[in-house]
Amino acid sequence: MSIEAWFTLLIVGLCFALLASNRYSPDLVLMGGLTLLLVSGVITTEQALMGLANEGMVTVGVLFIVVTGLRETGGINWIVESVLSVPRSLASAQLRVMAPVAMISAFLNNTPVVAIFIPAINDWAKRFQLPVSKLMLPLSYASIAGGTCTLIGTSTNLVINGMVIGETGQTPFGILDLAWIGIPITILVIGYVLFAQRLLPERKAPASIFENVKEYTVEMLVEAGSPLDGKTIGAAGLRQLPGLYLVEIERDGRILSAVAPSEILNGNDRLVFVGMVDSMVDLQRIPGLKPATDQVFKLNADLEDHLLSEAVISNTSPVIGKTIRESRFRSIYNAAIIGVARDGQRIDRKIGDIRLRAGDTLLMISHPGFFNQHHNSRDFYLINGMGDVQPVRHQRAPVALSILMLMMASVLTGWLSMLQAAMLAAGLMILTRCTSGRIARRAVDWQILVVIAASFGIAQGLHNSGAAASIAGNLLSMAGAQPHIALALIFGLTALLSAIATNNAAAVIMFPIALSSSTALDVSLLPFAVTIMIAASASFATPIGYQTNLMVYAAGGYRFNDYVIFGGPLTLLVGIATVSIVPLVWPF
Repeated sequence: MSIEAWFTLLIVGLCFALLASNRYSPDLVLMGGLTLLLVSGVITTEQALMGLANEGMVTVGVLFIVVTGLRETGGINWIVESVLSVPRSLASAQLRVMAPVAMISAFLNNTPVVAIFIPAINDWAKRFQLPVSKLMLPLSYASIAGGTCTLIGTSTNLVINGMVIGETGQTPFGILDLAWIGIPITILVIGYVLFAQRLLPERKAPASIFENVKEYTVEMLVEAGSPLDGKTIGAAGLRQLPGLYLVEIERDGRILSAVAPSEILNGNDRLVFVGMVDSMVDLQRIPGLKPATDQVFKLNADLEDHLLSEAVISNTSPVIGKTIRESRFRSIYNAAIIGVARDGQRIDRKIGDIRLRAGDTLLMISHPGFFNQHHNSRDFYLINGMGDVQPVRHQRAPVALSILMLMMASVLTGWLSMLQAAMLAAGLMILTRCTSGRIARRAVDWQILVVIAASFGIAQGLHNSGAAASIAGNLLSMAGAQPHIALALIFGLTALLSAIATNNAAAVIMFPIALSSSTALDVSLLPFAVTIMIAASASFATPIGYQTNLMVYAAGGYRFNDYVIFGGPLTLLVGIATVSIVPLVWPF
């Protein structure tokens, strides 16, 4: 190899070493590597920036907005509530988690899917006394496997598809073409979890509730005619809310204490909850509940444009000694108090009748500019701006799901390309108010897009320097010019790189090596491209190899070795299945 090739391999190796150390963010590491290749002349400026114009990378960014529309309307939450019912056994519970997650992840980015399921499964596991560590890894693995079933299931598929288009000038894969390999892989993953569940550890996740945590008293009103009107407490899911306790119900001037799960909710019931601040945020998202204090709805902007914030009353505040109603807090500060915490104890009063003291912590709904306007106020000390109060737009869930179906149908029929359909769907999500423009802008994960874009330039460096051709030559010498063995080696190397770094970076950097291998063997590029897609996603053996693995790491109380012991054999099985099936569907 030339000096330029060795230099490129040194840069790539350094990038992967830094990624494996988990001390630096992937976007900074890969942009650093790209910069070194650019200034050293290995790649040109146009090649360094080529990833920014790649169709697959742009499609990934647009799909973030589509998924946001589904999340904001509660479309995914509806599925969660529908499938997680009463499990008959641990295996039944695992199947109830994995089957719907795999199905949803085939059509949505699996990161937000897992993010939505984690708290739901935590609550579900507590309710039915299931070991959460037996459910979190299956959740992650099912989402990974489901993402291999379609072209839009994971960003890796879209990126590699974009690279094949750039190389061949043709669209190689339809939206459902990958199901030929993805569905068998998903069945294999689910079957492995059910039959090898003894390898799953039984661990306790770190406690999420600590002593002396602030507990707020909050009143919520059941809206007449809402989904909660006429339901029992148990059926409405208000009995087992994590971090929240339903203290009492006020109905027609009567107080119902020690509320039974069989108690039927009526419209205009006032529900008094005590719980943690994070749980109060979740309470705002339950359809049919709204803050019982009327002042919330007198604020100047729509509720979806409001923020939650915490403030401690100072000892010089003019509201000390007054009830919340008497203080005219909303009129003076344009913020509504929805909860009060005092010395970790419940305040046995209606919100409006609570007499404020110095040191009370207030939970408030305010307009977006509230924090900037009052951060120097002497009346109270702002201690936490907790982000948007985004009431889930449940009434628009059918619209969001219809837009998703329209996007898929337009691609399946060949009417639109994947990028065109995704851009149209994202625009419709905003126009139909399934999500707002402000939320859509923040929904895009720029770190992932920078990683993908930088990886393209690094991959081009491997090609320009001759390093890719040299590695491919060594692989072919090991394979003995046998395409099946070369395919197995490509899978193994991609899976290894994905396990220690990021799946997108591993896939993009392996692509020129696969391209050189297929050219040298004079065989089709497609089986190699599909193998890279699967291998990059088959990151079961480490927590850092895939985002969803890292997301469940703390939630399940896992250790690094848990992934190796349980996920290592699964990676091997998936590799054998891939190398066996892919050439049958996409011949050499």
